Amino acid sequence: MLLSEFKRALTEVNKVQFVLPNGSMVPPHFHVTEVGENTKRFIDCGNTVREVKTINMQVWYSIDVNHRLSSYKLLGILNSSERKLNLGDEELIVEYQTDTKGIYSVEWLNGVFHLKPVATECLAEDHCGIPQVVEKVTSCCSPESGCC
Repeated sequence: MLLSEFKRALTEVNKVQFVLPNGSMVPPHFHVTEVGENTKRFIDCGNTVREVKTINMQVWYSIDVNHRLSSYKLLGILNSSERKLNLGDEELIVEYQTDTKGIYSVEWLNGVFHLKPVATECLAEDHCGIPQVVEKVTSCCSPESGCC
């Protein structure tokens, strides 16, 4: 989800809710502890130089159970961050502490933000020599048997 899409979704709700991949909710008394831009420059396994920019928002909670961040307040934080950091309209990534610091993409469904796991992938499959996995469909019986 792009930063602009996230901000537009915030205008549709009063309270901000995040659902983790396991279905549990981020506690409603969370804080946004940082907003920033990450730039990652790297060479993939095909020897191609790449650059990826994302907007990073860190979500954290503590014992302050009376804290509630409204969608209006979060929109203000994001607008201020955009101005002060000259942020572009990049993909929004949310950091949230579970067993370790998790990095999630964001999806908007039914008035709630769903945090989706971010997976690693090979960006140069055509260069690294790893064969593609082809799913093979097998039947439990032959077509001539009449069981299918």
